Amino acid sequence: QVPLVESGVCFVQPGGSLRLSCVASGSIFSINAIGWSRQAPGKQRELVAANVGGAYTNYADSVKGRFTMSRDNAKNTVYLQMNSLKPEDTAVYYCNAGAYHSGTYYPALWGRGTQVTLSS
Repeated sequence: QVPLVESGVCFVQPGGSLRLSCVASGSIFSINAIGWSRQAPGKQRELVAANVGGAYTNYADSVKGRFTMSRDNAKNTVYLQMNSLKPEDTAVYYCNAGAYHSGTYYPALWGRGTQVTLSS
């Protein structure tokens, strides 16, 4: 298993930008899929983005065009660049890793999460 640790600025104003980082304790090169999920208060956890084998990334409609996920295998790190942030982006953001089969992402490892709060 490869523990995942998220980090990033906690508070940001609406319309601002933020980049979250997720560092794995081991190599992520061979991991089939890595993603970011979030959970807002009172809501179900939502998959935000999933990068499959470094080849392509799927995004939730709610963040498409605003969020960009990337991975740096050499640094065992994945990033989530978030632009044009909205109050509804307030949530705990989790980094995860797992497998992607038949169009579905199955995360198996989770970080502890990092709180992102939009506040003016």
